[in-house]
Amino acid sequence: MTPFEVFASLTTLAALFSWINHRWVRLPPTIGLLAIAMCSSLGLVVLHALGAFERDPLLPLVRDLDFHDTLLNGMLGAMLFAGAIHLQMDDLLRQKWAILLLATGSVVISTVLVGIASWVLFPRLGLEVPFLQCLLFGALISPTDPIAVGALLQRAGVPKSLHVKITGESLFNDGFGVVVFLVLLSLTAPGAELSFRHVGMLLLEEVVGGVLYGVVVGFLAYRMLKSVDHYQVEILLTLAVVTGGYALAQRLHVSGPLAMVVAGLMVGNQGRAFAMSDRTQERLDSFWELVDEFLNALLFVLIGVEVVVLEFSWPFLAAGFLLIPILLAARGVSVGIPILLLRAWRQPVSRYAITLLTWSGLRGGISVALALSLPKGGPHDLIVTATYLVVAFSILVQGLTVGPLAAWLQSRPVTSQRSSRH
Repeated sequence: MTPFEVFASLTTLAALFSWINHRWVRLPPTIGLLAIAMCSSLGLVVLHALGAFERDPLLPLVRDLDFHDTLLNGMLGAMLFAGAIHLQMDDLLRQKWAILLLATGSVVISTVLVGIASWVLFPRLGLEVPFLQCLLFGALISPTDPIAVGALLQRAGVPKSLHVKITGESLFNDGFGVVVFLVLLSLTAPGAELSFRHVGMLLLEEVVGGVLYGVVVGFLAYRMLKSVDHYQVEILLTLAVVTGGYALAQRLHVSGPLAMVVAGLMVGNQGRAFAMSDRTQERLDSFWELVDEFLNALLFVLIGVEVVVLEFSWPFLAAGFLLIPILLAARGVSVGIPILLLRAWRQPVSRYAITLLTWSGLRGGISVALALSLPKGGPHDLIVTATYLVVAFSILVQGLTVGPLAAWLQSRPVTSQRSSRH
């Protein structure tokens, strides 16, 4: 299949599934799309096992698509930029210490805990996976994507400070999590140097370099936006930031994902306040909301297609299901430690922050993209299968219940004077 035919096939499926959801299922877009894609792919897997469906026509679709270049070097920057332009910088700065701890320390803790748990679990299922590959899985599954539940949390009356923590953490832990993933992925290459010093220097170069580069790109974009008042040109400038800016970041060996987050924040705040008319803001918001929805739709269709052509085995399925409670426990610990530190420093934190941060920490498009970008062979099929099951549980179960959970937590009486102050 040609690249255009691959793109056309995926877009058509995404549009069809979105139409079915809007017409009949009526779930929130991300949740409904994943549910339909999951049911369709699992249905085809069952039909193939029964001999009623031949999956060979789908093999070229998977074989011809370079997941690593398409996802990591194409879609990821746009998704992170689209999430960043809608956040208010003032709100983020008021919660800066909480967001910093959750977006960095929580990712590292979760990566290590999940990596160790996977390393212990897999051999008991007859699956031999090197420890570094287990850490790689921990890195790709640790970033959270609670954008799908943002409206549900607001309707449930969650305090704005906690809502900002959840959204800000998701945005920055996506960027930081990708950096951790790419550093670990580079260490799996033959002859790669494995030492704390080497890893530390790679992280420093990617993180600090990515943030500084994002500031420069964001400032240049802001100055250019300020010099014109033409929404078509201004939208094209933001597209140039995401495409050209991300490509140059790759050449400079700094973190493109973090650069897009920082540039998106600058365009969405400085640009919105001083460089855009009301009409431009409206058109720009609509454009990037559509881009974000479209890319997430493609990702869920992609993983559905990938699952159809995977060779499923009971150990893979068992590993995926057993990892769900492990990941929830790791998420609870990884957010609990930063929250307890914040409380020790007398920072204001909601009394049910750990519970809600744990359950609202959905895994979504970023984890899917990273899993699909792994080189074929080795533990690729196992990691994709486990990621598929974790993301499905996360969005379908946690996503549909986080609103009622938040409302219930809000309704609980305050049991101490200290809690009431928080």
